[in-house]
Amino acid sequence: MNKRTMILSLAAMAVMQASAQRLTVEKETVDCGSVAYDAPVTAVFELRNKGGRRLKITDVRTSCGCVGVEYPRGEVAGGETFKLRLTYDARQLGRFYKQAAVYSSGSDEPLYLTMRGVVLAEVADYTGAYPFVFGDLRANRNELEFDDVNKGDKPELQIHIRNTGTETLRPNIMHLPPYLSAAVTPEKLRPGHEGRISITLNSDRLHDYGLTQTSVYLGNKPGDKVSQDNEIQVSSVLLPGFEGMTDEVRKYAPKMVISADSLLFDFEGKKKKKGEIKITNTGRSKLRIRSLQMFTGGLKVTLGKRELDTGESTTLKVTAYSEELSKTHTRPRVLMITNDPDHPKVVVRIKTK
Repeated sequence: MNKRTMILSLAAMAVMQASAQRLTVEKETVDCGSVAYDAPVTAVFELRNKGGRRLKITDVRTSCGCVGVEYPRGEVAGGETFKLRLTYDARQLGRFYKQAAVYSSGSDEPLYLTMRGVVLAEVADYTGAYPFVFGDLRANRNELEFDDVNKGDKPELQIHIRNTGTETLRPNIMHLPPYLSAAVTPEKLRPGHEGRISITLNSDRLHDYGLTQTSVYLGNKPGDKVSQDNEIQVSSVLLPGFEGMTDEVRKYAPKMVISADSLLFDFEGKKKKKGEIKITNTGRSKLRIRSLQMFTGGLKVTLGKRELDTGESTTLKVTAYSEELSKTHTRPRVLMITNDPDHPKVVVRIKTK
Protein backbone atom coordinates (compact mmCIF):
# COMPACT_ATOMS: atom_id res chain seq x y z
CA MET A 1 0.00 0.00 0.00
CA ASN A 2 1.53 3.31 -1.06
CA LYS A 3 1.50 6.44 1.06
CA ARG A 4 -1.42 8.10 -0.80
CA THR A 5 -3.58 4.98 -0.49
CA MET A 6 -2.81 4.75 3.22
CA ILE A 7 -3.86 8.37 3.78
CA LEU A 8 -7.12 7.84 1.91
CA SER A 9 -7.80 4.67 3.90
CA LEU A 10 -7.21 6.45 7.22
CA ALA A 11 -9.46 9.30 6.15
CA ALA A 12 -12.23 6.86 5.25
CA MET A 13 -11.89 5.16 8.62
CA ALA A 14 -12.13 8.54 10.36
CA VAL A 15 -15.36 9.33 8.50
CA MET A 16 -16.81 5.93 9.40
CA GLN A 17 -15.91 6.40 13.06
CA ALA A 18 -17.45 9.90 13.09
CA SER A 19 -20.76 8.52 11.84
CA ALA A 20 -20.62 5.37 13.97
CA GLN A 21 -22.56 4.69 17.13
CA ARG A 22 -21.58 6.93 20.06
CA LEU A 23 -23.38 6.65 23.39
CA THR A 24 -23.45 9.75 25.61
CA VAL A 25 -25.21 10.64 28.86
CA GLU A 26 -26.52 14.01 30.01
CA LYS A 27 -25.47 13.45 33.64
CA GLU A 28 -23.09 10.64 34.61
CA THR A 29 -23.84 10.81 38.36
CA VAL A 30 -27.25 11.07 40.05
CA ASP A 31 -27.37 12.05 43.72
CA CYS A 32 -30.43 10.39 45.29
CA GLY A 33 -30.09 12.27 48.59
CA SER A 34 -31.51 10.71 51.76
CA VAL A 35 -33.30 7.39 51.30
CA ALA A 36 -35.37 5.39 53.80
CA TYR A 37 -34.16 1.91 54.72
CA ASP A 38 -35.66 -0.88 52.60
CA ALA A 39 -37.38 1.66 50.31
CA PRO A 40 -35.94 1.11 46.81
CA VAL A 41 -34.71 4.25 45.10
CA THR A 42 -34.39 4.76 41.34
CA ALA A 43 -31.93 6.97 39.46
CA VAL A 44 -32.91 7.92 35.91
CA PHE A 45 -30.21 8.62 33.31
CA GLU A 46 -30.92 10.20 29.93
CA LEU A 47 -28.71 8.66 27.23
CA ARG A 48 -28.34 9.52 23.58
CA ASN A 49 -26.99 7.86 20.47
CA LYS A 50 -24.91 10.76 19.23
CA GLY A 51 -23.72 8.89 16.16
CA GLY A 52 -25.35 8.62 12.76
CA ARG A 53 -26.04 4.88 12.83
CA ARG A 54 -28.26 2.65 14.94
CA LEU A 55 -26.89 1.07 18.08
CA LYS A 56 -28.05 -1.43 20.66
CA ILE A 57 -27.31 -1.83 24.37
CA THR A 58 -25.60 -5.21 24.51
CA ASP A 59 -25.02 -5.44 28.25
CA VAL A 60 -25.24 -3.48 31.53
CA ARG A 61 -23.03 -4.69 34.37
CA THR A 62 -23.72 -3.33 37.86
CA SER A 63 -21.32 -3.14 40.79
CA CYS A 64 -23.53 -5.42 42.90
CA GLY A 65 -26.63 -7.59 42.67
CA CYS A 66 -28.54 -5.08 44.80
CA VAL A 67 -29.05 -2.84 41.74
CA GLY A 68 -31.67 -3.54 39.10
CA VAL A 69 -31.54 -2.17 35.55
CA GLU A 70 -34.14 -1.10 32.99
CA TYR A 71 -33.31 0.02 29.45
CA PRO A 72 -34.65 -0.33 25.88
CA ARG A 73 -33.89 -3.76 24.44
CA GLY A 74 -34.29 -2.77 20.80
CA GLU A 75 -32.10 -0.65 18.54
CA VAL A 76 -31.70 3.07 19.10
CA ALA A 77 -31.64 5.30 16.02
CA GLY A 78 -28.93 7.90 15.43
CA GLY A 79 -29.64 11.08 17.39
CA GLU A 80 -32.34 9.40 19.49
CA THR A 81 -32.49 9.78 23.28
CA PHE A 82 -33.70 7.18 25.78
CA LYS A 83 -33.76 6.55 29.52
CA LEU A 84 -31.88 3.98 31.57
CA ARG A 85 -32.99 3.33 35.17
CA LEU A 86 -30.90 1.97 38.04
CA THR A 87 -32.81 0.87 41.15
CA TYR A 88 -31.01 0.24 44.44
CA ASP A 89 -32.84 -1.88 47.05
CA ALA A 90 -31.56 0.31 49.97
CA ARG A 91 -31.19 -2.66 52.34
CA GLN A 92 -27.99 -1.42 53.97
CA LEU A 93 -27.69 1.66 56.18
CA GLY A 94 -25.15 4.34 55.36
CA ARG A 95 -23.79 5.96 52.25
CA PHE A 96 -24.02 4.10 48.96
CA TYR A 97 -22.11 4.50 45.72
CA LYS A 98 -23.29 2.18 42.95
CA GLN A 99 -21.96 1.98 39.41
CA ALA A 100 -23.12 0.47 36.14
CA ALA A 101 -21.07 -0.15 32.99
CA VAL A 102 -23.16 0.23 29.84
CA TYR A 103 -21.91 -1.67 26.78
CA SER A 104 -23.25 -0.91 23.31
CA SER A 105 -22.71 -2.28 19.81
CA GLY A 106 -19.87 -0.71 17.89
CA SER A 107 -17.89 0.36 20.98
CA ASP A 108 -15.36 -1.57 22.99
CA GLU A 109 -15.36 0.88 25.90
CA PRO A 110 -18.36 0.97 28.29
CA LEU A 111 -20.12 4.10 29.50
CA TYR A 112 -20.05 4.35 33.31
CA LEU A 113 -23.03 5.60 35.30
CA THR A 114 -23.14 6.28 39.05
CA MET A 115 -25.93 6.63 41.61
CA ARG A 116 -25.17 7.73 45.15
CA GLY A 117 -26.88 8.80 48.37
CA VAL A 118 -27.33 7.78 51.98
CA VAL A 119 -29.72 5.22 53.49
CA LEU A 120 -31.21 6.25 56.84
CA ALA A 121 -33.19 4.22 59.34
CA GLU A 122 -35.83 6.94 59.19
CA VAL A 123 -36.12 9.86 56.78
CA ALA A 124 -37.58 13.03 58.29
CA ASP A 125 -40.35 14.81 56.44
CA TYR A 126 -39.51 18.50 56.05
CA THR A 127 -42.41 19.42 53.79
CA GLY A 128 -44.18 21.15 56.66
CA ALA A 129 -41.37 23.25 58.13
CA TYR A 130 -39.49 23.60 54.83
CA PRO A 131 -42.07 23.29 52.02
CA PHE A 132 -40.04 24.97 49.26
CA VAL A 133 -37.35 23.07 47.34
CA PHE A 134 -34.23 24.72 45.89
CA GLY A 135 -32.07 21.82 44.71
CA ASP A 136 -30.72 20.10 47.83
CA LEU A 137 -31.86 23.03 49.96
CA ARG A 138 -35.32 23.30 51.47
CA ALA A 139 -36.63 26.66 52.71
CA ASN A 140 -39.51 27.87 54.86
CA ARG A 141 -40.51 30.58 52.36
CA ASN A 142 -40.12 31.55 48.70
CA GLU A 143 -41.27 35.16 48.92
CA LEU A 144 -40.40 38.17 51.07
CA GLU A 145 -42.58 41.21 51.73
CA PHE A 146 -41.25 44.36 53.39
CA ASP A 147 -44.50 46.12 54.34
CA ASP A 148 -45.04 49.65 55.64
CA VAL A 149 -41.46 50.82 55.25
CA ASN A 150 -40.58 54.44 56.01
CA LYS A 151 -37.66 56.29 54.47
CA GLY A 152 -34.52 55.51 56.46
CA ASP A 153 -35.77 52.16 57.78
CA LYS A 154 -33.60 49.06 57.42
CA PRO A 155 -35.94 46.13 58.10
CA GLU A 156 -34.65 42.54 58.03
CA LEU A 157 -36.42 39.32 57.06
CA GLN A 158 -35.10 35.77 57.41
CA ILE A 159 -35.30 32.61 55.34
CA HIS A 160 -34.67 29.39 57.26
CA ILE A 161 -33.03 26.65 55.21
CA ARG A 162 -31.99 23.01 55.58
CA ASN A 163 -29.51 20.92 53.60
CA THR A 164 -31.33 17.70 52.66
CA GLY A 165 -28.59 16.48 50.33
CA THR A 166 -25.47 14.41 50.93
CA GLU A 167 -22.82 17.07 50.29
CA THR A 168 -21.80 20.26 52.11
CA LEU A 169 -23.40 23.29 50.44
CA ARG A 170 -22.54 26.99 50.28
CA PRO A 171 -25.94 28.71 50.06
CA ASN A 172 -25.94 32.12 48.42
CA ILE A 173 -28.40 34.74 47.17
CA MET A 174 -27.85 35.82 43.57
CA HIS A 175 -28.93 38.92 41.63
CA LEU A 176 -29.38 41.19 44.63
CA PRO A 177 -30.42 44.74 43.67
CA PRO A 178 -28.53 47.68 45.28
CA TYR A 179 -31.20 48.19 47.97
CA LEU A 180 -30.97 44.62 49.30
CA SER A 181 -28.16 42.82 51.11
CA ALA A 182 -27.90 39.22 52.30
CA ALA A 183 -25.96 37.31 54.94
CA VAL A 184 -25.87 33.50 55.16
CA THR A 185 -25.23 31.70 58.47
CA PRO A 186 -23.34 29.40 58.43
CA GLU A 187 -21.45 29.95 55.18
CA LYS A 188 -21.02 26.20 54.73
CA LEU A 189 -24.03 24.01 55.45
CA ARG A 190 -23.38 20.33 56.14
CA PRO A 191 -25.87 17.58 55.20
CA GLY A 192 -28.82 17.47 57.59
CA HIS A 193 -27.98 20.85 59.13
CA GLU A 194 -30.02 24.04 59.24
CA GLY A 195 -29.10 27.65 58.59
CA ARG A 196 -30.64 31.01 57.89
CA ILE A 197 -30.39 33.78 55.33
CA SER A 198 -30.94 37.35 56.54
CA ILE A 199 -32.16 39.79 53.88
CA THR A 200 -31.92 43.51 54.75
CA LEU A 201 -33.69 46.32 52.92
CA ASN A 202 -31.99 49.74 52.75
CA SER A 203 -35.01 52.00 52.19
CA ASP A 204 -32.82 55.05 51.46
CA ARG A 205 -32.02 53.40 48.13
CA LEU A 206 -35.66 53.12 47.10
CA HIS A 207 -36.55 56.03 44.85
CA ASP A 208 -40.34 55.85 44.60
CA TYR A 209 -43.17 55.57 47.07
CA GLY A 210 -45.36 52.53 46.75
CA LEU A 211 -44.51 49.06 45.53
CA THR A 212 -41.09 47.91 44.35
CA GLN A 213 -40.71 44.31 43.23
CA THR A 214 -37.79 42.17 42.19
CA SER A 215 -36.60 38.55 42.12
CA VAL A 216 -33.51 37.10 43.76
CA TYR A 217 -32.29 33.51 43.45
CA LEU A 218 -31.17 30.96 46.03
CA GLY A 219 -28.16 28.94 44.93
CA ASN A 220 -26.78 25.78 46.53
CA LYS A 221 -23.25 26.94 45.75
CA PRO A 222 -21.53 29.88 44.00
CA GLY A 223 -21.88 29.70 40.23
CA ASP A 224 -25.33 28.08 40.18
CA LYS A 225 -27.58 29.17 37.31
CA VAL A 226 -30.70 31.23 37.91
CA SER A 227 -34.10 29.90 36.89
CA GLN A 228 -37.71 29.84 38.03
CA ASP A 229 -36.82 26.78 40.13
CA ASN A 230 -34.69 28.84 42.54
CA GLU A 231 -36.54 32.18 42.35
CA ILE A 232 -37.55 34.16 45.46
CA GLN A 233 -39.87 37.10 44.89
CA VAL A 234 -39.22 40.22 46.97
CA SER A 235 -41.58 43.18 47.37
CA SER A 236 -41.36 46.35 49.44
CA VAL A 237 -43.88 49.12 50.10
CA LEU A 238 -42.34 52.53 50.85
CA LEU A 239 -44.76 54.90 52.57
CA PRO A 240 -44.76 58.70 52.47
CA GLY A 241 -43.70 60.29 55.76
CA PHE A 242 -46.05 62.32 57.94
CA GLU A 243 -43.62 62.91 60.78
CA GLY A 244 -44.08 66.20 62.57
CA MET A 245 -47.73 66.61 61.57
CA THR A 246 -49.57 68.27 64.46
CA ASP A 247 -53.07 67.35 65.60
CA GLU A 248 -54.30 70.71 64.35
CA VAL A 249 -52.97 70.08 60.85
CA ARG A 250 -54.30 66.52 60.90
CA LYS A 251 -57.82 67.88 61.43
CA TYR A 252 -57.74 69.36 57.94
CA ALA A 253 -56.16 66.34 56.27
CA PRO A 254 -57.95 64.26 53.61
CA LYS A 255 -59.67 61.07 54.71
CA MET A 256 -60.09 58.10 52.36
CA VAL A 257 -63.09 55.80 52.76
CA ILE A 258 -63.56 52.72 50.57
CA SER A 259 -66.70 50.64 50.17
CA ALA A 260 -64.79 47.33 50.52
CA ASP A 261 -61.24 46.16 51.16
CA SER A 262 -61.57 42.99 49.07
CA LEU A 263 -63.20 41.65 45.93
CA LEU A 264 -64.33 38.07 45.36
CA PHE A 265 -64.33 36.76 41.79
CA ASP A 266 -66.22 33.56 40.99
CA PHE A 267 -65.23 32.86 37.39
CA GLU A 268 -67.76 30.06 36.89
CA GLY A 269 -65.88 28.85 33.82
CA LYS A 270 -65.41 32.36 32.39
CA LYS A 271 -62.03 33.81 31.43
CA LYS A 272 -62.50 37.16 33.15
CA LYS A 273 -64.66 38.93 35.70
CA LYS A 274 -65.08 42.58 36.73
CA GLY A 275 -65.60 44.24 40.10
CA GLU A 276 -65.89 47.78 41.48
CA ILE A 277 -65.05 49.62 44.70
CA LYS A 278 -66.23 53.13 45.58
CA ILE A 279 -63.71 55.58 47.01
CA THR A 280 -64.80 58.75 48.84
CA ASN A 281 -62.90 61.65 50.41
CA THR A 282 -64.60 62.58 53.70
CA GLY A 283 -61.74 64.79 54.85
CA ARG A 284 -61.26 68.58 54.73
CA SER A 285 -58.66 68.82 51.99
CA LYS A 286 -57.94 67.26 48.62
CA LEU A 287 -57.26 63.52 48.59
CA ARG A 288 -54.49 62.41 46.24
CA ILE A 289 -53.94 58.79 45.22
CA ARG A 290 -50.25 58.94 44.42
CA SER A 291 -49.74 55.37 43.31
CA LEU A 292 -51.94 52.57 42.00
CA GLN A 293 -50.12 49.23 41.63
CA MET A 294 -50.67 45.47 41.58
CA PHE A 295 -48.69 42.79 43.41
CA THR A 296 -49.27 40.21 40.65
CA GLY A 297 -50.27 39.86 37.03
CA GLY A 298 -53.73 38.72 36.02
CA LEU A 299 -55.36 42.02 36.98
CA LYS A 300 -56.26 45.21 35.16
CA VAL A 301 -57.23 48.26 37.23
CA THR A 302 -58.56 51.71 36.34
CA LEU A 303 -59.38 54.63 38.59
CA GLY A 304 -61.87 57.34 37.63
CA LYS A 305 -59.93 60.15 39.33
CA ARG A 306 -56.60 60.39 41.17
CA GLU A 307 -57.56 63.59 43.04
CA LEU A 308 -60.78 63.99 45.01
CA ASP A 309 -62.11 67.18 46.58
CA THR A 310 -63.94 67.07 49.91
CA GLY A 311 -67.06 64.92 49.59
CA GLU A 312 -66.14 63.72 46.11
CA SER A 313 -66.14 60.02 45.08
CA THR A 314 -64.67 57.90 42.32
CA THR A 315 -64.70 54.23 41.28
CA LEU A 316 -61.88 51.71 41.25
CA LYS A 317 -62.60 49.14 38.54
CA VAL A 318 -60.81 45.79 38.65
CA THR A 319 -60.79 43.16 35.90
CA ALA A 320 -59.50 39.72 36.90
CA TYR A 321 -58.27 37.14 34.39
CA SER A 322 -58.69 33.52 35.46
CA GLU A 323 -55.81 31.86 33.57
CA GLU A 324 -53.17 34.43 34.53
CA LEU A 325 -54.20 34.51 38.19
CA SER A 326 -53.91 30.72 38.40
CA LYS A 327 -50.19 31.04 37.54
CA THR A 328 -49.26 33.67 40.12
CA HIS A 329 -47.07 32.73 43.10
CA THR A 330 -48.08 35.58 45.40
CA ARG A 331 -51.44 36.78 46.72
CA PRO A 332 -53.20 39.06 44.21
CA ARG A 333 -53.73 42.53 45.64
CA VAL A 334 -54.15 46.12 44.51
CA LEU A 335 -52.09 48.79 46.30
CA MET A 336 -52.87 52.49 46.62
CA ILE A 337 -50.56 55.10 48.20
CA THR A 338 -52.39 58.21 49.40
CA ASN A 339 -51.81 61.51 51.19
CA ASP A 340 -54.25 60.50 53.94
CA PRO A 341 -52.00 60.37 57.05
CA ASP A 342 -54.25 57.72 58.63
CA HIS A 343 -54.33 55.57 55.48
CA PRO A 344 -51.09 56.14 53.56
CA LYS A 345 -51.33 52.57 52.25
CA VAL A 346 -54.61 50.99 51.17
CA VAL A 347 -54.66 47.38 49.99
CA VAL A 348 -57.56 45.71 48.18
CA ARG A 349 -57.32 41.93 48.44
CA ILE A 350 -58.42 39.86 45.45
CA LYS A 351 -60.06 36.51 46.19
CA THR A 352 -61.01 33.90 43.60
CA LYS A 353 -63.12 30.76 43.43
